[in-house]
Amino acid sequence: MKTNEDLRKDVMDEIKWDPQVKDVSNQISVVAKEGIITLSGVVDSYGKKMAAERAAQRIAGVKIVASDIEVDSVRKKTDSEIAEAVESALHWNSSITNDQVKILVNDGLVYLDGTVDWEYERKLVQRSVENLVGVRGLVNNISITPKPLHPKGIKESIAEVFKRNAIIDASSIVIETTGSSVVLRGKVRSWVEKKEAEEVVWAFPGVLMVDNQIEVDMNVLAE
Repeated sequence: MKTNEDLRKDVMDEIKWDPQVKDVSNQISVVAKEGIITLSGVVDSYGKKMAAERAAQRIAGVKIVASDIEVDSVRKKTDSEIAEAVESALHWNSSITNDQVKILVNDGLVYLDGTVDWEYERKLVQRSVENLVGVRGLVNNISITPKPLHPKGIKESIAEVFKRNAIIDASSIVIETTGSSVVLRGKVRSWVEKKEAEEVVWAFPGVLMVDNQIEVDMNVLAE
């Protein structure tokens, strides 16, 4: 089992390795305690803040990532300039129907609203905005358009996909469904496995809410 220092070092090494954030790795501090990682420091873009968080989440043994990283961009932009950049980024992304998304920018914080057909589109919109110059933060309030439930039964269909997935140990996850809502429980080996299970569920038509209660248990790694 990893000690707190082992975990802290692994996260720091991953941040230093990540091409998107390694140039500011010396500006980021990492504290590890019982699987909980706290990141702090100052970076020059929101995209780098998110990259640091994702780097920490990739490490085996990490249960939760708390980010206190602040964004202080040296290339300041007005809210109007940021809004125009967001609209342009969405317009040129062929996977996004940008007329479904509403944009509000206030003091560098971007608020996204509207509806899309799939969860992957919702996340794609967010990724398109993250790395724009001047963005200090992002609130994604985009919702998913209701669709008919999967004809085979959502629970059985999710279980089948879990079994095919190379990352997920299907035997360790319990699936509960109520209408268009899905609850996931159990214990897995890493945060990446937990997130992969959630991504699989969001890919099913008709799913409007996923409550991911899966725990990351370092003891599972040793089995």
